[in-house]
Amino acid sequence: MTFNELIAFSKPITVQGGTPERLGKLCLDSRKVEENDIFIAIRGTQTDGHKFVVQAVESGASVIIVEEDIEPSKEVAVLKVENTRELLSPLAQRMAGDPAKSLTNIAITGTNGKTTVATLVWQILTELGEDAALFGTVSKRIKNKILDSRLTTADPIELASDMKQAVDEGCSYLVMEVSSHALHQKRVAGIPFEIAAFTNLSLDHLDYHSSMSNYADAKKILFDSLPSTSWAIVNADDEYADYMVQDTKAKVIDFSFEGKGQVKAEILKTSPDQTLIDAEGVKFFTPLAGKFNAYNVVQSLLIGTSLGYDGKLIADTIPACKGAEGRLEKVMLNTGSKKHPLVFVDYAHTPDALENVASTLSELKQENQKLMIVFGCGGDRDKSKRPQMAKIAEEYGDDVIVTSDNPRSEDPAKIIEDIQAGFSSSMSFRSIVSRKEAIHTAISESDRNTIILIAGKGHETYQEINGIRNHFDDREEARDALEKLSRNTKTGEDN
Repeated sequence: MTFNELIAFSKPITVQGGTPERLGKLCLDSRKVEENDIFIAIRGTQTDGHKFVVQAVESGASVIIVEEDIEPSKEVAVLKVENTRELLSPLAQRMAGDPAKSLTNIAITGTNGKTTVATLVWQILTELGEDAALFGTVSKRIKNKILDSRLTTADPIELASDMKQAVDEGCSYLVMEVSSHALHQKRVAGIPFEIAAFTNLSLDHLDYHSSMSNYADAKKILFDSLPSTSWAIVNADDEYADYMVQDTKAKVIDFSFEGKGQVKAEILKTSPDQTLIDAEGVKFFTPLAGKFNAYNVVQSLLIGTSLGYDGKLIADTIPACKGAEGRLEKVMLNTGSKKHPLVFVDYAHTPDALENVASTLSELKQENQKLMIVFGCGGDRDKSKRPQMAKIAEEYGDDVIVTSDNPRSEDPAKIIEDIQAGFSSSMSFRSIVSRKEAIHTAISESDRNTIILIAGKGHETYQEINGIRNHFDDREEARDALEKLSRNTKTGEDN
């Protein structure tokens, strides 16, 4: 891109300063600026990029894009625009060669289920022989290559770069999780989505959005932006479904397990290992358990049919599609012994998600089994959900251990205290601040008649404490505890 092309694309209110001979990369982090780069100042929730203009200039930026008046420099071009955030995503795409236009883009949004639906769609496309990329919470995948993922939806510059890599490596499809933060912050502005899916909306992120109506409005941005050539696939059983698509130009397909939608679905049989589903006469097995996962699977199937694939062909691939890591993931030893408790790890960190997995396991347990729930709540996040999650754990759990999650900058003991306020009785739970100790305690005290749910972190391989991410994996700790239990069991048998 030349400087004149940058001006034509950005449509600045004013242009001051020098005229650069060449342009480097686009940056929104002044610490990453190098010689001839373009620095765009974004007003964020934590800080304002305009405060770092001088640092960007000192690092060699040749162009500064701002919203406010700054002192011009003969050496540096200053472009003042109406809204830098609105410009960022389209400009990042243009400077990367508009990779979004070379992909069929599929967006998944909602409170719970985004990761599972996105992963299932990617797995279905892969099973069908398509080259597809997946960008989401657990990981970024370009075909079979795995990249690290720190945010559900990356910033526009990183996103454009990843999309370019996907195009360069031959991908035709991109499946993306799109968060409410990303929509509100316009991180995906200008990206053409052929399909957008809404899973559900429940209490979460009120620390950012302040109210459920604001949260819903942020999600709705995705559907409001769809053209008439796109498809919107929505869960008709969610109370926000109609609101999401009331202003969309897209063609809408809604589905329901309660007889409400265009597509009627039914669970015929379920167990901890698989679920048999009927969707408009198409019957298929999925290895995923529970009603909430049935919603995820049916939505994935409908996304596939909206792409033009035959429903029965997609249904044939679903038994091979295992969904996302850390979503009701079973932790087992290689021995496959049935003498140990059945342990599940799940990412559930909202009241709705915890109720989904806890109610599922409660329904699946046999008469002589009990359900033990180990959970906590993240620090520096919406505090109103803490007592709500306690009520849910108390309702479904026969035994409950409250522990630490990702405390971040908060005192773990104070978070646990907030959670405890939701229990009706102090006899309903125990609190163990150390998450490792809580997991090992739960498993050491259990036997084959116990189902254990370890909720909150799922796929995460770290625990964030005071800004530092320390290695911690619920699955590793659970497996280690199971091995110790196995050794102790064998010793007991030998005696």
